[in-house]
Amino acid sequence: MALPKLNAPSYEMKIPSTGETVKFRPFLVKEQKMLMIAQESKDPNMMANTMCDLIESCCEGVQGVEKSPTFDLEYMFLQLRAVSVGSEIELEMLCQDDGVTKVPVKVNLEDIKVEELPNHKKEIMITDKIGMTFKYPSLKDIAKYGQDGVTAVDTTFGVIQDCLVNIFDENEVYDEMSQKELQEFVEQMTTDQFEGVQGFFDTMPKLRHTVEVKNPNTGVVNKVHLEGMQSFLG
Repeated sequence: MALPKLNAPSYEMKIPSTGETVKFRPFLVKEQKMLMIAQESKDPNMMANTMCDLIESCCEGVQGVEKSPTFDLEYMFLQLRAVSVGSEIELEMLCQDDGVTKVPVKVNLEDIKVEELPNHKKEIMITDKIGMTFKYPSLKDIAKYGQDGVTAVDTTFGVIQDCLVNIFDENEVYDEMSQKELQEFVEQMTTDQFEGVQGFFDTMPKLRHTVEVKNPNTGVVNKVHLEGMQSFLG
């Protein structure tokens, strides 16, 4: 005799970048096992692949998430984690006023939102007439630079190259270039111009949340700003 089938509950969420509403279900035990294996491996690529597979399995009609912006995947994964394991997590916060005291704080994952800073732009002007257009990095873009042996310089130029859509001036749009050509272009920048490029990544949409923590030793209330999924799940 066949055993009865278990029906998982269904929930809804909005994808941050598109506003599209999708239905999703919690992790199944077999999927949580896959996630635990990926976490134990400490391999960024394996973790990224597993997260993408879980999101596509648990969310109706969601495909090709490996190309989606990082903040979309992180938000979707937090929502899945909240209904699968529990929405409340406990974090240990460092009090900034003394730089020593750590205080446990409970955070509800359902309160975590994707926020875009008001000065964010996808087009970065390098000069009055020359600019660069960027797209948001995917989870796999980020994961491949988390490997051992990858230098900070490799990461910087690699992420810029992966996210660059085009370079433009008042006469033409340049959307095909070699890695060498791009590197030479970036190396011609002044420090201020390069900081403008970095500003795209610093201000792009991310999981952001602010927690108030009272230092029991000094009585000072600290505001701790959390960014990105690792701030919440490690």
